Amino acid sequence: MMNFAVKTIANAGALAVAVWLLDKITLTGDSTGKKVGTLLVVALIFGLVNVLVKPIVNLLSLPLLILTLGLFTLIVNALMLLLTSWLADKLDLSFHVEGFWTAVLGGLIISIVSWALNVILPDRD
Repeated sequence: MMNFAVKTIANAGALAVAVWLLDKITLTGDSTGKKVGTLLVVALIFGLVNVLVKPIVNLLSLPLLILTLGLFTLIVNALMLLLTSWLADKLDLSFHVEGFWTAVLGGLIISIVSWALNVILPDRD
Protein backbone atom coordinates (compact mmCIF):
# COMPACT_ATOMS: atom_id res chain seq x y z
CA MET A 1 0.00 0.00 0.00
CA MET A 2 2.91 2.34 0.78
CA ASN A 3 4.37 1.71 -2.69
CA PHE A 4 1.05 2.68 -4.30
CA ALA A 5 0.94 5.94 -2.34
CA VAL A 6 4.55 6.76 -3.24
CA LYS A 7 3.93 6.15 -6.93
CA THR A 8 0.75 8.26 -6.85
CA ILE A 9 2.60 11.13 -5.18
CA ALA A 10 5.41 10.80 -7.74
CA ASN A 11 2.86 10.92 -10.58
CA ALA A 12 1.19 13.96 -9.02
CA GLY A 13 4.55 15.70 -8.73
CA ALA A 14 5.44 14.84 -12.32
CA LEU A 15 2.06 16.13 -13.53
CA ALA A 16 2.58 19.33 -11.52
CA VAL A 17 5.94 19.91 -13.21
CA ALA A 18 4.36 19.38 -16.64
CA VAL A 19 1.57 21.83 -15.79
CA TRP A 20 4.16 24.34 -14.59
CA LEU A 21 6.42 24.02 -17.67
CA LEU A 22 3.85 23.79 -20.46
CA ASP A 23 1.22 26.46 -21.08
CA LYS A 24 -1.09 24.10 -22.96
CA ILE A 25 -1.42 21.68 -20.05
CA THR A 26 -3.79 23.42 -17.69
CA LEU A 27 -4.95 22.83 -14.14
CA THR A 28 -7.43 25.34 -12.80
CA GLY A 29 -9.00 25.72 -9.41
CA ASP A 30 -10.17 28.27 -6.87
CA SER A 31 -7.57 27.47 -4.24
CA THR A 32 -4.28 25.68 -3.86
CA GLY A 33 -5.98 22.90 -1.90
CA LYS A 34 -8.45 22.28 -4.69
CA LYS A 35 -5.61 22.19 -7.24
CA VAL A 36 -3.67 19.69 -5.14
CA GLY A 37 -6.77 17.51 -4.75
CA THR A 38 -7.44 17.63 -8.48
CA LEU A 39 -3.81 16.81 -9.16
CA LEU A 40 -3.96 13.76 -6.88
CA VAL A 41 -7.15 12.49 -8.55
CA VAL A 42 -5.65 13.05 -12.01
CA ALA A 43 -2.52 11.19 -10.85
CA LEU A 44 -4.72 8.26 -9.79
CA ILE A 45 -6.45 8.29 -13.18
CA PHE A 46 -3.08 8.49 -14.94
CA GLY A 47 -1.81 5.55 -12.90
CA LEU A 48 -4.89 3.47 -13.71
CA VAL A 49 -4.59 4.30 -17.41
CA ASN A 50 -0.93 3.27 -17.34
CA VAL A 51 -1.73 0.01 -15.55
CA LEU A 52 -4.83 -1.00 -17.51
CA VAL A 53 -4.57 0.49 -21.00
CA LYS A 54 -0.87 1.02 -21.68
CA PRO A 55 0.13 -2.69 -21.70
CA ILE A 56 -2.55 -3.43 -24.30
CA VAL A 57 -1.46 -0.51 -26.48
CA ASN A 58 2.19 -1.55 -26.11
CA LEU A 59 1.33 -5.11 -27.17
CA LEU A 60 -0.66 -3.94 -30.19
CA SER A 61 2.08 -1.51 -31.23
CA LEU A 62 4.94 -3.95 -30.67
CA PRO A 63 6.02 -3.96 -34.35
CA LEU A 64 6.26 -0.15 -34.32
CA LEU A 65 8.13 -0.23 -31.01
CA ILE A 66 10.67 -2.64 -32.48
CA LEU A 67 10.93 -0.77 -35.79
CA THR A 68 11.58 2.58 -34.08
CA LEU A 69 13.86 1.04 -31.43
CA GLY A 70 11.48 2.11 -28.68
CA LEU A 71 10.95 5.72 -29.75
CA PHE A 72 7.28 4.96 -30.41
CA THR A 73 6.98 4.80 -26.61
CA LEU A 74 6.87 8.62 -26.68
CA ILE A 75 3.74 8.42 -28.82
CA VAL A 76 2.18 5.80 -26.53
CA ASN A 77 2.91 8.01 -23.48
CA ALA A 78 1.32 10.98 -25.26
CA LEU A 79 -1.79 8.93 -26.01
CA MET A 80 -2.03 7.87 -22.35
CA LEU A 81 -1.78 11.53 -21.28
CA LEU A 82 -4.49 12.53 -23.78
CA LEU A 83 -6.70 9.68 -22.53
CA THR A 84 -6.16 10.90 -18.96
CA SER A 85 -7.13 14.42 -20.03
CA TRP A 86 -10.28 13.09 -21.71
CA LEU A 87 -11.25 11.04 -18.64
CA ALA A 88 -10.60 14.05 -16.38
CA ASP A 89 -12.92 16.10 -18.57
CA LYS A 90 -15.62 13.41 -18.33
CA LEU A 91 -15.24 13.41 -14.53
CA ASP A 92 -15.50 17.22 -14.51
CA LEU A 93 -11.95 17.74 -13.26
CA SER A 94 -10.13 20.90 -14.24
CA PHE A 95 -7.18 19.25 -16.03
CA HIS A 96 -6.71 19.59 -19.78
CA VAL A 97 -4.01 18.79 -22.33
CA GLU A 98 -4.35 20.78 -25.53
CA GLY A 99 -2.93 19.12 -28.61
CA PHE A 100 -0.95 16.05 -29.55
CA TRP A 101 2.53 17.63 -29.56
CA THR A 102 1.92 19.14 -26.16
CA ALA A 103 1.02 15.65 -24.97
CA VAL A 104 4.26 14.26 -26.45
CA LEU A 105 6.35 16.85 -24.64
CA GLY A 106 4.25 16.50 -21.49
CA GLY A 107 4.63 12.72 -21.57
CA LEU A 108 8.40 13.11 -21.86
CA ILE A 109 8.51 15.55 -18.94
CA ILE A 110 6.26 13.33 -16.81
CA SER A 111 8.39 10.26 -17.55
CA ILE A 112 11.64 11.98 -16.60
CA VAL A 113 10.30 13.64 -13.44
CA SER A 114 8.43 10.51 -12.34
CA TRP A 115 11.56 8.42 -12.78
CA ALA A 116 13.62 10.91 -10.76
CA LEU A 117 11.04 11.08 -7.98
CA ASN A 118 10.77 7.29 -7.83
CA VAL A 119 14.55 7.12 -7.39
CA ILE A 120 14.44 9.64 -4.53
CA LEU A 121 11.26 8.53 -2.73
CA PRO A 122 11.28 5.33 -0.63
CA ASP A 123 10.12 2.11 -2.24
CA ARG A 124 8.69 0.04 0.61
CA ASP A 125 5.52 -2.05 0.87
